[in-house]
Amino acid sequence: MTQPVQIGKTSVYSTPLGLGANAVSGHNLFPNLNDETGKEIVRTALTNGITLLDTAFAYGMGRSEELIGEVLKEFDRSKIVIATKAAHDPANSGSFNNTPEFLTRSVDEALKRLQTDYIDIFYIHFPDKTTPKNEAVSALQKLKEAGKINAIGVSNFSLAQIKEANLDGFVDIVEDEYSLIHREAENDLMPYLKENQISFVPYFPLASGLLTGKYESDVTFPPEDLRSKKPDFQGERFKEIIHHVDQLKLMAADYNTSVAALVLAWYIKNPFIDVVIPGAKRPEQVRNNIKALDVHLTDETYHQIDTLFRLT
Repeated sequence: MTQPVQIGKTSVYSTPLGLGANAVSGHNLFPNLNDETGKEIVRTALTNGITLLDTAFAYGMGRSEELIGEVLKEFDRSKIVIATKAAHDPANSGSFNNTPEFLTRSVDEALKRLQTDYIDIFYIHFPDKTTPKNEAVSALQKLKEAGKINAIGVSNFSLAQIKEANLDGFVDIVEDEYSLIHREAENDLMPYLKENQISFVPYFPLASGLLTGKYESDVTFPPEDLRSKKPDFQGERFKEIIHHVDQLKLMAADYNTSVAALVLAWYIKNPFIDVVIPGAKRPEQVRNNIKALDVHLTDETYHQIDTLFRLT
């Protein structure tokens, strides 16, 4: 198994592969979710060596946190890294709120839902339009000093907002979109984070399934399917992605693993990435993702994949 990674400059350490828990009772995000299945997904992750669970208030409006809290009681809490997030203000139609008062209240409410007395990583989920970002983070720093949280994160912030949030050096970790087909973060964000010893966690690492090898280039999506509206699933862009994924299938066969595990192993080897958090809607998906920890890419394969996905 791979060595644990340090989150920023904090005392929090995680496996390099975590579980994205947006499908653990994220009923507002996905149809036909089952709470018992959600809890079994969490159990499967924890019993198979994953230590980091990444959730948020917005995943089921607190329900994902509640289910994780129920499962936590079955395990040694000290060996689990809980990351959660807040920004959606239920008192204001779910609009984003980063005020110190809101964030302080959100941490206290998350602690109750998770049935724990500390949160390992707490993120501001989205930036609001008015709160100075360093003031928002300073509020979390007070909670960190009080022992309620152990690491401070921001998510979906622009680089300018991250720099503002980090004026006092309090930001420990950033979560943002990044994958082999969405690599904008490499230009400016990743170098800034590395220079400032801030950890990076990419979300959507498998690009809504595009990087798992499950699609063929001739597949079509009906108009009511959300994928039909996404540029990655349309026209020449979609065909180009699938063409490159087909080449990943050959590499995956050489490593006796799946395309998804190969891609996750690429992120794990990437020096600019600390933890990767693929989601799962079924326990067997968790078990398949965990196989990435046993895939040790050669430098040659790593660079082949890197070059392959320099898409136009």
